[in-house]
Amino acid sequence: MHSTQGPTQGCESAFTEAEYAQRVERARAALAAAHVDAMIITGPENIFYLTGQQTPGYYTFQALVLPVAGDPVFVIRQLEYFNFIANTYIRDAQVYSDGDNPIDLLVDVLKRKGLAGRRIGLEKRGWFLPIAVYETLTEKLGGIVDASGIVESLRAVKSPAEIGKIETAARYVDAGMHAGLAAVRPGATENTLVAAMMSAAIAAGSEYVGMEPLVSAGPRTGVPHGTWRRRALEADAPAFLEMAACHDRYHAALMRSAWIGDAPAQALDMEKVCQEALAAALDAIWPGAPCEAPHLACQRVIDRAGYTDNFRKRTGYSIGISFAPDWGEGSILSLYTGVTTPLQPGMTFHIPPALRIYGEFTVGVSETVVVTESGYRSLGTIERPLLRVAA
Repeated sequence: MHSTQGPTQGCESAFTEAEYAQRVERARAALAAAHVDAMIITGPENIFYLTGQQTPGYYTFQALVLPVAGDPVFVIRQLEYFNFIANTYIRDAQVYSDGDNPIDLLVDVLKRKGLAGRRIGLEKRGWFLPIAVYETLTEKLGGIVDASGIVESLRAVKSPAEIGKIETAARYVDAGMHAGLAAVRPGATENTLVAAMMSAAIAAGSEYVGMEPLVSAGPRTGVPHGTWRRRALEADAPAFLEMAACHDRYHAALMRSAWIGDAPAQALDMEKVCQEALAAALDAIWPGAPCEAPHLACQRVIDRAGYTDNFRKRTGYSIGISFAPDWGEGSILSLYTGVTTPLQPGMTFHIPPALRIYGEFTVGVSETVVVTESGYRSLGTIERPLLRVAA
């Protein structure tokens, strides 16, 4: 579909047309190696990686049809068409209107391209493929195979251009975290902190993020993934701040802890262990080491200190392209026991060791890092120790 109105093709694209062409060719080679004739891609992160298309309207159906041979086709809602034009260099858009059945259009596209009855790959493990859509495609096409992980494997190692965007996002995070920590004081509220953090990050350049900040005060910090609910910051009580920022859909994240007044000895000890655990995890990052190595190093520090039961999670996860509901790329790589994928230069991770007395308090610290030829490089600049604020 073509239009004489609207933006110029690719005018808001995050990368050059050549960069996307290289990504598409790598994806085609991976499909061919998996004996897949074409792939239906519905995950917004994978769609963005291959085409540049980004919109908060991915709650409506969109799909990239990527054949091993022949031009890709994008099936998209009419309202998103000009967004698609501005962000991508894909020439063939098949547009459906509200009230149309987009799955019928998708099936028609596959038939017209001679792909019906061939081996069609689908992201069965993706978040954005409803069961009804999968069942309908299986009924109409047959031969559906699981192609989950094919595109994700290409995203694991970032190009220099991608790393540049994550570095920019890290500068936005620094601005937001500086503002949030500066707002920690008696009489402030969780909302005060979040308002300062997001205002500063957005003013620095951040776009909308894949997940909201995780900010809490007092005993609410002892509940994992707690979000702000207006609680006032009190004397002799903690504040927990974790946030991400975004540049061209690429994210960086950061976690810091603060305490107003006197912190109990156990909290200070746990915070010290978090610092040591993060340092151990970072020191274990080397090209060729398995992804579990930083986790095992972190876990040894925590176990030795006697806080095993206070740390029941992975040490880190890959970070980069994200849409809601997450700011991480956890489905790509985790730093956790049993994950033996070798670390490679260009991989990027958020590493957030945190220890909790559940329902009482949490202390933690994190860094977003890129794996280098000689180890790692932290992208943030915020001091790591617990912020102590006078009551």
